[in-house]
Amino acid sequence: MHRSRNPAPDSTWPGHKKGSRGYQRILLALLCAGVATFAQLYSVQGLLPLLAQGLRISAPQAGLTISVATIGLAVTVIPWSFAADRFGRVPVMGTAIIAATMLGLLAPLSPNFSVLLVMRTLEGMALGGIPALAIAYLNEEITKVHAAMAAGAYVAGTTVGGLLGRLLAGPIGELAGWRVGILAVSVVSAAAAVGFLVLAPEPRGFTPAPRVGLDRALSRLLPALRDRRLLALYAEAFILMGSFVSVYNYMGFRLEAPPYLLPVAAVALIFLAYLAGTVSSRWAATLSVRAGRRNILLGSIAVMTAGLAITALAPLPLILLGLVFFTAGFFAAHSVASGWTGSLTPVRPVTDEGSAPAQPGRAQAASLYNLSYYAGSSAIGWASGFVFQFAGWSALVAVLAALGVLAAATALLLLPGGRPGYDG
Repeated sequence: MHRSRNPAPDSTWPGHKKGSRGYQRILLALLCAGVATFAQLYSVQGLLPLLAQGLRISAPQAGLTISVATIGLAVTVIPWSFAADRFGRVPVMGTAIIAATMLGLLAPLSPNFSVLLVMRTLEGMALGGIPALAIAYLNEEITKVHAAMAAGAYVAGTTVGGLLGRLLAGPIGELAGWRVGILAVSVVSAAAAVGFLVLAPEPRGFTPAPRVGLDRALSRLLPALRDRRLLALYAEAFILMGSFVSVYNYMGFRLEAPPYLLPVAAVALIFLAYLAGTVSSRWAATLSVRAGRRNILLGSIAVMTAGLAITALAPLPLILLGLVFFTAGFFAAHSVASGWTGSLTPVRPVTDEGSAPAQPGRAQAASLYNLSYYAGSSAIGWASGFVFQFAGWSALVAVLAALGVLAAATALLLLPGGRPGYDG
């Protein structure tokens, strides 16, 4: 693992303040983790039309290369969170990032589609040790007043990773084949993994959990599953991420077909819309302190849905404009929702010995958010392929817009308005 020991926790540790050396190192380390994670996870998204042609498979089948990876991630985020409670956030994240990088380097060697799916599943399972733990790590090591802004900066960093993976894989894949495209991204991810291992500072706010049985470990999930605020945020993650992945999975197929007939390298440029998310995620996290989390979340969903509607229009410039608004709205919503999840710390039940309640199950709460997030990516991202294949882009937009309305209604009904800077 990344560290051989866990230093004794400092019960008076207030967290790194914004602008301090520790704060900057944590954000840089998590930027590297975000690049390594999301470049690998979604690199094949820019190659889906090439995969469909090269392996002679349909668009929904090609989309499975994304879905199986996100399923693998979703089912392992909770086991990774238990390991992190025992061994520490940074060591477990280091182990996960090393394993994922090794699998990413092996994936291009897959001899057929079935083996590729297996490799992508294993890669996703390894990557499950990073996203949820990153948010828990931030909330333990950064002062509370700056944690929301730090979470926004981390989400902004994940957009850089997602953008880099797609922009690199598409043009290289068109020139040298999809295998070389995936390999190029894996090499960059390996360099980012090294950056995380070097930069991540020793934790000071983490308290190792004692070794417990399976029933006690599972009991750590119960407070989060009983909290309607957290359940609402999990629903937001499922719906919004599913819609987001659906648009990017199948937009390439739309733009490579008549009347647009764009080449793969040109289609890869649509991922530049991620830069809007890099900006909006930090902006939303900062603004939520003043305007309130729920208000910014609802506004972000509205922007996302409006952008989606614009993509239904025929002119290419309007499609790209709609994609920018859609992407900005999504990452703003995700920044607010993920940071909110990290700040809600359900307390675990009193122990059998009658001791005081244990420390909050922050890693489990964040892991359930990520389980929902990637379950939505897998389920909605795959199922929407059939809507697109059989009914076209306008039908896909209508279905996803309805999901946006459902997400907004869930936020209104279940999430507290609170006062600005608090929200429940």
